[in-house]
Amino acid sequence: MANAATVAYTYKGVDSKGTKVQGEIKGTSSALVKAQLRKQGIIANRVQKKPKPLFGGGSKKVKPTDIALFTRQMATMMKAGVPLVQSFEIVADGLDNQGLKELIYKIRDDVASGTAFADALRKHPLQFDDLFCNLVASGEQSGALETMLDRIATYKEKTESLKKKIKKAMTYPIAVIVVAIIVTSILLIKVVPQFAETFAGFGADLPAFTLFVVNLSEWMQANWFVALISLVIGIGGTIEIKKRNRKVAEFFDRLMLRVPVLGVITYNSIAARFARTMSTTFAAGVPLIDALKSVAGATGNSVYEEATLKIRDSVATGIPLNAAMRQSGLYPTMLVQMAAIGEESGSLDEMLAKAADFYEEAVDNLVDNLTTLLEPMIMAVLGVLVGGLMVAMYLPIFNLGNVI
Repeated sequence: MANAATVAYTYKGVDSKGTKVQGEIKGTSSALVKAQLRKQGIIANRVQKKPKPLFGGGSKKVKPTDIALFTRQMATMMKAGVPLVQSFEIVADGLDNQGLKELIYKIRDDVASGTAFADALRKHPLQFDDLFCNLVASGEQSGALETMLDRIATYKEKTESLKKKIKKAMTYPIAVIVVAIIVTSILLIKVVPQFAETFAGFGADLPAFTLFVVNLSEWMQANWFVALISLVIGIGGTIEIKKRNRKVAEFFDRLMLRVPVLGVITYNSIAARFARTMSTTFAAGVPLIDALKSVAGATGNSVYEEATLKIRDSVATGIPLNAAMRQSGLYPTMLVQMAAIGEESGSLDEMLAKAADFYEEAVDNLVDNLTTLLEPMIMAVLGVLVGGLMVAMYLPIFNLGNVI
């Protein structure tokens, strides 16, 4: 019977001392579960399949953070001397995410049938990229899988931590912009029309600014649904075009690097990812040229991805890594110098790891200070939008004395 059919059972019974016990256990059938419990000295009175939750049941999406946790737990099991197949079972039994649990069972079944760990991972490209699989393969070939899993776990944890910091940096200004748009829309659709009715009886021409706001309000009342759909389609379409068109992606990636504050965070995060990925792959014994190919995809920016591929081509012709990085003109001077020292001393992985720590800390500090840095800008935007609408509405009242 395939192990993939293993499900959770709940049981109630008594142990060898006559004490009532209950719990949860994995098995392929109730009969086998009862037999397994008897081996543990438990006489089961009731064994039944664990019911699925009414809400949120079924498989959950496997996130990159889940993969980082799985890798760390596997590294811990392997370092403790637990056999590989048994490590899968121990890790899976402690998980609540049903999707990740099923994924681990599939990998376990493949490995138990004689498939190499890396080859089993390659069957799931959505969860395990080429870099992950190549590093695991390197660990298997060198006989140091537990050490390699530890390095991969550290790499994944650092990478996901950096991603969280970037998302945190982006969330705040985006949230403020969304709130500003919603507030402005409500004012134009609900508040401005009330003022417009009052202005209709003034018997005088409205100021140009007020007239513009009133006309905008009338358009919003008539076309708010079209405006909303257009906004959603515009954002969604831009994201899709960015994914499919290299030039569009490069335009937006260059634009992001020039945005105040966020551009600095993006620049430092790219440097951190470059250094961290290079350090991990090079320490794993991956040739420099192959490592640079993996690094290119990990930068998260099409401009730097293209630059890294050019660096790889330069290194392939015999140019030192630090010289190729300096020629690109995109990477920080400190990172280039650290690479140069690493190449000269034969400790490139260590120097790049230190550089990664530095730039990750820089991103952390920038994100922590983001609220303070963006507050004046955000207040100015809100002041212009909301304050501008209020001024437009009160201008005719200020001029009322001229009409009387």
